[in-house]
Amino acid sequence: MEKRVIVFLVLSLAIIFGYEYLLKELGLLPQPTISEPAGPSTSDPSPSSSASPGAPTSHVPASKELATSKPASGDDRAQEASAKPSAIEVVEVETDLYRAKFTTRGAVLISWELKRYHSSSDGKSAVQLVRQGGKFAEPLTITTDDASHSKELSEGIYRVERDFTTLDQDHATGHMTFYYDNPATGVRLEKQLTFHADSYVVDITLKPSGLSGAVKVGLGTNFGVVDWGEGFIGSVGAASLIDDKIENDMPESETERKGSLKWVALQDKYFIAALIPKTNASALPKKQGDKLASTAVRLTVDSSGAPVGLQLFAGPKEYDTLQSLQIRLEDTIDFGWFLFGSWDMVRAVAKPIFYVLRYINDYTHNYGLTIILLTVIIKLLFVPLQYKSYTSMKKMQGIQPKVAAVQEKFKDDRERLNKELIKLYRDHKVNPVGGCLPMVLQMPVFISLFNILYMTIDLRQAPLGLWISDLSVQDPYYILPIIMGISMVVMQKIQPTTMDPTQAKIMLMLPALMTFLFINFPAGLVLYWLTNNVLTIVQQFVTDRFFFRAPAIAPAMDEQDGKK
Repeated sequence: MEKRVIVFLVLSLAIIFGYEYLLKELGLLPQPTISEPAGPSTSDPSPSSSASPGAPTSHVPASKELATSKPASGDDRAQEASAKPSAIEVVEVETDLYRAKFTTRGAVLISWELKRYHSSSDGKSAVQLVRQGGKFAEPLTITTDDASHSKELSEGIYRVERDFTTLDQDHATGHMTFYYDNPATGVRLEKQLTFHADSYVVDITLKPSGLSGAVKVGLGTNFGVVDWGEGFIGSVGAASLIDDKIENDMPESETERKGSLKWVALQDKYFIAALIPKTNASALPKKQGDKLASTAVRLTVDSSGAPVGLQLFAGPKEYDTLQSLQIRLEDTIDFGWFLFGSWDMVRAVAKPIFYVLRYINDYTHNYGLTIILLTVIIKLLFVPLQYKSYTSMKKMQGIQPKVAAVQEKFKDDRERLNKELIKLYRDHKVNPVGGCLPMVLQMPVFISLFNILYMTIDLRQAPLGLWISDLSVQDPYYILPIIMGISMVVMQKIQPTTMDPTQAKIMLMLPALMTFLFINFPAGLVLYWLTNNVLTIVQQFVTDRFFFRAPAIAPAMDEQDGKK
C-alpha cells in the first residue's frame, strides 16, 4: 500500500512540477510573435510614420508639434483642412501610480508605465504594459462597422484639451478630451478621459455623431501582457466575464461574443488590462495566426447621439485593488488551480490562507520570514493528524514480518491472501491506510499554498535577504533546492517504512528528482518546502524521543501469540 501511494505521489509531483519545464525544454511553449511591417506603419503614433523606412523613431514631447509630409489626395486634403490641428502631439499624464502617454493621432494610448513595479529583466525600469512597434494595435483605438469611418477615426488627428497639469493629493481628478470633427463626412467624435490620482481606473466617455450602429473600442494588442512565458497555473492572454462566467480560453473564431458582458481583459500572471463597459456591449476577440492578438468591446450608439461610457483598468493584479471594483476581476487570480483545472474546494482553502499570509506580513515586513512563520502555524495545526499517521506507520512496520509471512504462505491464492491480511490487520488493530489518510487531508492546504506563492504579485521582487532578492524567481545559486534535497534524504532515513531494502534504495532517487524539479521553481516555494521538511524532521525526532521509546509492537504481539 505504501509503495503504491509513494509511486502515485512521485508521478503526480513529476507531472505537476515538470510539465512547464518539459515544454520549455522541448520548445513547445508559445512565444509572442512580433511581426515587423515592411515599411512604416500607418498606425505608428510617432511622426516617423511619414519618414523613410529605416529612419529612427522617438517619442514626441507634449510641448512640440510635428507636421506630416504624407502626400494627400483631394478628398484627403479637404478632410485634413477640416480636422484641426494637422500635426501630431504626444500628451503625457502622470500620477503616483503610473505614467501614460497618448498621441493625438487616433487619440490612442502609446505608453503605460507602472511606477511602483519594475521590470524583472533589469529590476530598475518601470513595467511597460503597452506593446510597441511593428503592427501592434494601440489601446483605445476607436473603429466602427464602416471601414471608411474606422480609418478616419483611428488615424485622424484629434484636437486635445485638458484641465490639469499634474495629478496628486491636491488635484485628485483630471479630465482630458480629444475632439475629432470632419465636416466633409459629417463624422464627429468626442473622447473624454477622466484620470484619478490614486487609481488605475480611467473613466471614458464617447460622444459620437454622424455614426450609426456601434462603435468599437479596442484594448490593443497584448496590452497588459508583460510576460508571455506561459505557466501551468493561471492564464496568459484573453479573459472575459460574460453571463457571470469567466472565459479564459482563446475562442476558436473571431465571432462576436454576446451576453451580459462585464469586462474583457488581456492578462498575464501579475498584470492585467481590462475594458469595463457601462452600457450594453459585446466582446470582439481578434486573432493573429493561432494566438489571440487583441480584444475589444462593441458599444451600440443611440441615434440621438447620447454618450456611451466605459472604464479602463490597467495595472497590477493586486487582490484588494481588483476586489474593490466589485466586478469579479480579482477572480483572474486563480487560487483554485489543481491538475489543469480550477476547483472551488482548493479556492475555499486558499483564500483564508492568503489573508493570513498578508496579515503576518504586516508585522514581519519580509515575505521570506512570513512564509516560514505560516509554515510553522500550518504544521502545528496538523500535528494531531501527523501523529496518528506516524503511529499507524509504526504499527505497520511492527507487523511487517507477519505480513510478509502471510504473503509468502498464500502467494498462490489471492482470495485467501486478502482474507488473512484483513484478519491480521483486525487482530492487531492496524489500519493499512491510516498513514495515508492524513496526507490526503493535507493535500488541499499544500496545493493552496502552492497557488498562493506562485500566483500572487505580493511576492514579486520581494526579498528574503542574503542572496535571495526576489522570492518569485528561482534561487540564482541553487542553494535552497540543494538544501531541500538534503533534508528529504534525512527524512527518508528517519521515517518508518514497510518497504523492502530494494524498494528503499529505489526511493532514494526521490530527493534527487525533487531537487531537479525545484531548481527552476520560485525561491518562495522552495523555502516553504524546505521549512516544512525541517519541521517534519524536528517533529520526527521529538516523537521518537518522547512518545515511542517503548519496544516495537511486533515482539509484544509475538509474546502474546506464544502464550496462546
